[in-house]
Amino acid sequence: MVPVAAPTHSFCVHLPAVANFKLKVKMKFVVKAWSTNGSRARRGKLNMDGLEVDTPCLLLATRKGLPHFITPDLLHSLHPTARAMQISPLHFWDCPSPSTVEAIGGVHGMLSMPEYGFIAIPRDSVSCIPDPGRSTKFGASFETPFGHRMAKPVQYMESICALKPSLWSSLPDEVPSWVSDKRNRISVDRTTRWLDDCLAMQPTGSESALGAVVGGTSIEQRERSASEVASRNVAGFWLAGFGLGESIDDRPALLDAIMRILPEGKPRHISGLGLPVEVLQGVAAGIDLFDSILIF
Repeated sequence: MVPVAAPTHSFCVHLPAVANFKLKVKMKFVVKAWSTNGSRARRGKLNMDGLEVDTPCLLLATRKGLPHFITPDLLHSLHPTARAMQISPLHFWDCPSPSTVEAIGGVHGMLSMPEYGFIAIPRDSVSCIPDPGRSTKFGASFETPFGHRMAKPVQYMESICALKPSLWSSLPDEVPSWVSDKRNRISVDRTTRWLDDCLAMQPTGSESALGAVVGGTSIEQRERSASEVASRNVAGFWLAGFGLGESIDDRPALLDAIMRILPEGKPRHISGLGLPVEVLQGVAAGIDLFDSILIF
């Protein structure tokens, strides 16, 4: 597999730092072929403003937008379609400021990489890990290299609007596999509410939101979350909350419950699948985009 990029949405932002920003990514996703062996595996093509990426694909992990273990001048040596990076907005919260990033053209302008696609996901599965014990109804909590961080929807969207990524996910309340049923239900309720908050604050003309699907190891809650997100006007889906303690043997049933509900014509991204066999498990379930924690 090779790396990928992102989709598109529409609403109005009311954040002072980004009031004049308009994101106009033209995204098109097409499923080219389906598996003939009984699985949900599929082959597709994701086009973002002329950048075409074959799916399923692995996104390059980054630190403040720059890929790990390879310098930007060597990126051209990778596969021609390996132009999709995964970034975490949390990496940019301390420095530079959102207003500075926005003023220089977002992450593309800051890195002088206009020909690449950047997908913004709050969790990077390595250094920005969800901390559900500290999350509240006001925002999600993360352990980061800079210490504990509380991400509220308004602050999160201020960062998204400044970075201007090709694709971005809504803010999730991710929980590990061992939480109670009550905490799991709260996670779905919060994530759904935060999705609505994020969509209401997204830039005018933008259609690039990935709705976060949570639910832990509960098939019932996964189905409830998937139904809620599928009913919103999102460009695709981020399957959040995986790689947080669930068994590799239990995961197929969880993925199948989600995939039965999500529409087929939109891309699906997942985080937290580390081993090659886990990535292949995701491919068989019909997932299109993966993060690349394997390199660690």
